[in-house]
Amino acid sequence: MIAHLRGKLIHKQPGHAIVEAGGVGYDVVISVPTFTALPVVGNEAALHIYTQVREDQIALFGFLERDEKRLFERLITVTGVGPKLAITLLSGLSAERVVNAIRAQDHATLTRIPGVGKKLAERLVLELKDKLDDFATAPAPAQIRGAAVEDVLSALTNLGYQRLAAEKAVQHSLEKEPGMAGDFDGLFRAALKVIR
Repeated sequence: MIAHLRGKLIHKQPGHAIVEAGGVGYDVVISVPTFTALPVVGNEAALHIYTQVREDQIALFGFLERDEKRLFERLITVTGVGPKLAITLLSGLSAERVVNAIRAQDHATLTRIPGVGKKLAERLVLELKDKLDDFATAPAPAQIRGAAVEDVLSALTNLGYQRLAAEKAVQHSLEKEPGMAGDFDGLFRAALKVIR
């Protein structure tokens, strides 16, 4: 099994890289975050590798960050999630956002990823919510509270949005325009634009 690969990066594009090590060019499937963090072609690159062996092929999946590889390995334990879909998930959301969405049971965030429907999002949450304790997440932003903020959060959750998504939308809106903290109408419209 190939677990780690270090060599000259001879090609890269979103979802795909070729690393030459010992005179052999290894074709590696990568996530978008790994692609953006890779050095310029011609420089040395080191990737943590997950090797998938099937009857008809051997596929390499590469990650710059060890935590991204660990999360990938957890994702593919879920029924219906193969390596390609796991890479798509990690390309559409950062590893931290995937972990947070699963912990918060935020199906809406997960279903934004192509190939992840409502049932699969529910399965991801059900099978992984208690298996991600060893992943660190960023501390929650300082909570801004007030009557208007609480009313906007209540209105958004009544419309069917997840509480966590509503809080993020309100937080984002207030970061852009702190003066809206007491303005229900303005804050509601701004948060609605963010959450959609």
